[in-house]
Amino acid sequence: MAIVKKNSRAHKSRNQAVTLEDLRKIFEESGIRLTPQRLEIFKEISRAKDHPSAEILYERLKRRMPTISLDTIYRTLSTFENMGLIRKVHLLYEHARFEPDMVPHHHFICTSCKKIIDFEWPEFDAADLPENIKEFGRIMEQQVELRGLCRECLEKKGNK
Repeated sequence: MAIVKKNSRAHKSRNQAVTLEDLRKIFEESGIRLTPQRLEIFKEISRAKDHPSAEILYERLKRRMPTISLDTIYRTLSTFENMGLIRKVHLLYEHARFEPDMVPHHHFICTSCKKIIDFEWPEFDAADLPENIKEFGRIMEQQVELRGLCRECLEKKGNK
C-alpha cells in the first residue's frame, strides 16, 4: 500500500538544515511575511534537540524577545506545521512538542521524564503494511512510538 507523504519542505536530509534564504523563499511562496518573531521561533526550534513544547520555547525566547507572547508562539508553530516546516509530536496527557526534523523517523518516549529520542528503523519503513489496513482509509504517514524508561531514568531507579 502506498503512503501519501505530507508536503515537507524543511529538510532534505537529517543533517541539512534550512538556510535563511530557503526560509525566506518558503515564506514568500506561501504569501506569508517572515517576521522577526517567526524567524526567532524557527531558529530556536531548529537548534533544539529536545522536542520543545510551546511553553518551553516561550521561556527560552522571552529572554531575547521580552515582548513575545505565548499566543504568538502557538500561532507561529501552527503556521510552521501547516507549511511543512515542523512536525508536532503528540504525547498522551502532555502538551504537544515540536521538532524541525521532517525526515521520516520514529520516537522513543520516556514515560518518566518525557524525553523524546529520535531513531531510524529502515526495515520497518520498507515493510509492506497488512492488507486489511486499506479498510481504514488512506495512510498519510507511518511512525512508530515506543514508550518506556530512558537510560537515565533507569539508572536513577537502579534498574540497568
